[in-house]
Amino acid sequence: MARRGAWPPAPEPLPSPVVDNHCHLESPAGDEPRSVEDRLAEAAAVGVDRVVQIGCELEAARWTADAVVRYPQMLGGISLHPNEAPLHAKGEHPSGVGYAEAFAEIARLAQGERIRIISETGLDYHWTDEPDRPAQVQAFRDHIALAKELGLPVGIHDRDAHADVLDVLQRDGAPDVTVFHCFSGDAAMARLCVDRGYYLSFAGNLTFKNATDLRAALAVTPLSRVMVETDSPYLTPHPHRGAPNSPALVAHTVREVARVKDIPLAQACEALDVTTVTLYGPW
Repeated sequence: MARRGAWPPAPEPLPSPVVDNHCHLESPAGDEPRSVEDRLAEAAAVGVDRVVQIGCELEAARWTADAVVRYPQMLGGISLHPNEAPLHAKGEHPSGVGYAEAFAEIARLAQGERIRIISETGLDYHWTDEPDRPAQVQAFRDHIALAKELGLPVGIHDRDAHADVLDVLQRDGAPDVTVFHCFSGDAAMARLCVDRGYYLSFAGNLTFKNATDLRAALAVTPLSRVMVETDSPYLTPHPHRGAPNSPALVAHTVREVARVKDIPLAQACEALDVTTVTLYGPW
């Protein structure tokens, strides 16, 4: 197990390539910051040869729009994070940019050819208090509309808000491709999402010892609807929980998918890769 603050060692290589479907490479992490190039090279060495970089606040979205052009192994997603949108709406964001201006910039950046998903958007009732939730809901609806306008998937952030997230998607009409980033529901919610045609992306917390409900959700989800991600530098998988995360470590989550599904690791890798390419297109 890596020391908290120290970068974990790279896992054993996977038998065939997979994608880290959601990471934040612009975010600093660790006692000794590592370059994007270093983290991408480490990932490629263990079979994680492509990533989907998510920029979900203005500076990160700008960084992402530039990075996906510079790094051929990277596609991008951009948005105003559910916890950022109310700050813009109230005029309290540190950037000083109001919501209308901020969202207009997201809409402009989203037209880049290598931006392939509007993500992450949704509802976060853990960090957002009741008075700010209407602004959060409105931002969610705006992002859904933008994804449909551009013909892009939407990536869902859902924290302590399952019922309302599902309700907004149902009322507004979900985009053709809807991905629950860092899925956090139980088996019943997984079945409902699958029935509605959604995809479930599992992060490193799938490997946690107390993740019984998540593993039950994975067990009832068809493999063709399963994706994997790191959400790095957050949600580092077991046995390195608490250390900084990086795309290479999605290999731990892939192995957990294979274990829960009781299938060969190579079969899991192939299926996960096919799903990603089907959703996002070629790199």
